[in-house]
Amino acid sequence: MILFPAIDLKDGAAVRLLRGEMGSARVFNPDPAAQARAFADAGFQWLHLVDLNGAFEGKPVNGDAVRAILAAVDLPVQLGGGIRDLATIEMWLAAGVRRVILGTAAVKNPNLVRRACRAFPGQIVVGIDARDGQVAVEGWAEQSALDALTLARAFEDSGVAAIVYTDIERDGAMGGPNVAATAALAEAVSLPVIASGGVSSLDDLAALLAVSGPSTKRGPERGTKGGIEGAIVGRAFYDGRIDPKSALALVGGGEAAPC
Repeated sequence: MILFPAIDLKDGAAVRLLRGEMGSARVFNPDPAAQARAFADAGFQWLHLVDLNGAFEGKPVNGDAVRAILAAVDLPVQLGGGIRDLATIEMWLAAGVRRVILGTAAVKNPNLVRRACRAFPGQIVVGIDARDGQVAVEGWAEQSALDALTLARAFEDSGVAAIVYTDIERDGAMGGPNVAATAALAEAVSLPVIASGGVSSLDDLAALLAVSGPSTKRGPERGTKGGIEGAIVGRAFYDGRIDPKSALALVGGGEAAPC
């Protein structure tokens, strides 16, 4: 299982939110590039970046911070937030981002996801952010009529590299991830799933690791590629609840995802 340390960007700083509320932002590092170097030095193989301002405004806002991170570390980066058109996808991939995450666009413009997958194979991830099982968009400010499983299944044949599944009520709350819902989603689709939201201890990682194997489903409607590919960890690394070296040792070093 891959560990993705998270750097959430608001107003140029690395912050953490509680359940996606922008007013709850706590600055953990005013220098996101320095934070990225710290994660690289700890031995992580990937970084997970979110442009929080961009998610609300529908366009990139923290571009300077993202570029500073790309210049500071030689690690693959996946980036979400404010990416709503093919030009922005192409811009970030050309800048050095390895994978882009499409969340709101996946709900409101699913054809964009399919076009992007054709244009950039292996570099498009769908972000599914759910509250009580229903998908939220526009920086989690707007609730859609879609449920998480329906949205995930809609992209099974599109070439999506992975699904990032976030339980909004768990995000930043330090109450543990929604292991059952994450495992159920990973079992129901053939796409790799990345767990996000609530990881606060080594026990949480162990619980995800225990259900991280590939899907056991067979037949024409399900493949065998799925399973929990990785876990995104944010606040627990910042406030010391999880020691990075212990976490990496638990998951076996956090091997890089294929691209």
